[in-house]
Amino acid sequence: MNFLIDENLSPRVAELLTKAGHDAVHVRDLQATSAPDSTIMALAMADNRVIVSADTDFGALLAQARTTKPSVMLVREILELRPPELVNIILNHLDVLEPHLSTGAIVAFAPAGIRVRALPLR
Repeated sequence: MNFLIDENLSPRVAELLTKAGHDAVHVRDLQATSAPDSTIMALAMADNRVIVSADTDFGALLAQARTTKPSVMLVREILELRPPELVNIILNHLDVLEPHLSTGAIVAFAPAGIRVRALPLR
């Protein structure tokens, strides 16, 4: 799976996902730090990447655009985890989440579980 890691997460998240066999880049690798969320979404769409972020604004942008791409993984509620722990949670659930992310979804990780909403949002 292809991932675009937002600037509110450590570049280490991208490194660990890459080591696990995925194509992951951090926004700084694309010279997109401080870029508007709409630019981050465009970059993700261009390379068919899933955005991994703590920024809930992506949900509002996707609802406004009524689009099915890009998929977003929100990790705001588990942001206190260290990058290896965060990546392990993502990887441990990826088999179940990948079909949703491939067709378009927002996945929100929380300490109590995971919520999945299909795109486009209504």
